[in-house]
Amino acid sequence: MSDPEVFVGLDVGKTEHHCVALNMIGDRLVDRPLPNDEAALRELFSQLASHGPVVLVVDQPASIGALPVAVAQDMGLATAYLPGLAMRRIADLHPGTAKTDARDAYVIADAARTLPHTLRSTDIAGPAMADLAVLMGYDDDLRDQVTAATNRIRNLLLSIHPALERALGAELAHPAILALMARYGGPSGLRKAGKARIDAVLKKKAPRLHAALTERIWTALGEQTVVVAGSSAVESILPKQAQALAGLLDQRVQIAAEVEKVLDDHPLARVLTSMPGVGVRTAARILVEIGDASSFPSAGHLAAYAGLAPVTRRSGSSIKGEHPARGGNKRLKNALFLSAFAALHDPESRAYYDRKRSQGKKHNAALICLARRRTDVIYAMLRDGTCYQPKTPAAA
Repeated sequence: MSDPEVFVGLDVGKTEHHCVALNMIGDRLVDRPLPNDEAALRELFSQLASHGPVVLVVDQPASIGALPVAVAQDMGLATAYLPGLAMRRIADLHPGTAKTDARDAYVIADAARTLPHTLRSTDIAGPAMADLAVLMGYDDDLRDQVTAATNRIRNLLLSIHPALERALGAELAHPAILALMARYGGPSGLRKAGKARIDAVLKKKAPRLHAALTERIWTALGEQTVVVAGSSAVESILPKQAQALAGLLDQRVQIAAEVEKVLDDHPLARVLTSMPGVGVRTAARILVEIGDASSFPSAGHLAAYAGLAPVTRRSGSSIKGEHPARGGNKRLKNALFLSAFAALHDPESRAYYDRKRSQGKKHNAALICLARRRTDVIYAMLRDGTCYQPKTPAAA
């Protein structure tokens, strides 16, 4: 942003926002509620523009804060947002402990005036990135629903037949298992169907695993003869739960296809996916969270933002050392962590992971170290727009 003279803090809300505008010396130009309406937003921004270049800062750039940001950008005004954690810490520097919209709006505006380095960009590189953000948000919701539905089915099975729940284990969300449960339900339905029919259903969706799955299920069914109270109700619920989970998984597949279509038009998608362990969803998450990484001065700043940089704690002679960061962007950190885990098949990543393990680090700590190292590479790839280049072995 180019030397703003008016700092507008907006504490956004569903029906109305609270707006506080400060000039360069901290005098209040505006301090009042503002309807969440395009005409009202344009009128206020036009009035403030007469005092000099304006920067609009919000606490939520998406959802209920999307309209003010869009109106400001359409009028050619600079926009930014203040992350929630930074806002809460900055609020502690101001007198008083009240939590009101007016106070929050003032904190946002004053942070823009005195602490511009705490702000994050809201610039969206074209409508494709906006579509990508919406799709990834929906995929996150579906992922949570899949986890909840899977746990619900496992709990139901565990309550009536622990052996069957153990036998299915990690394959519970497999399409073949879900098709089997949707057709025959729980233990009693599977026993009535018989081993041959179970194998026939599994073979359609798991041609390589059907024999082993059938044997495992049939063995588990024979380990329990007693019928637990409530089994009939669970047997009636399981087919519905299996169908619901299968539907959620199908939706995730469809969303992944739409995300891939959007990524095809983004120049940096090919750059990111060239790195081992970075797939479509990880590349989309990185682009949604940091864009081209131009808002970060260095790879260290990006690692700190992702919560991968260790935090140094020193006090006197008794407290010394580095500890894992507890803050940062959780979504980005999770994506980079899982990407590092997926990259263990890559010889270079595996060698680095093994080296950290040999130094006494546990599995998760070694993966975090690998994710931190890969963050440097991702930053350089985004900065230069170049694809991943593995190291060539040195000549003997």
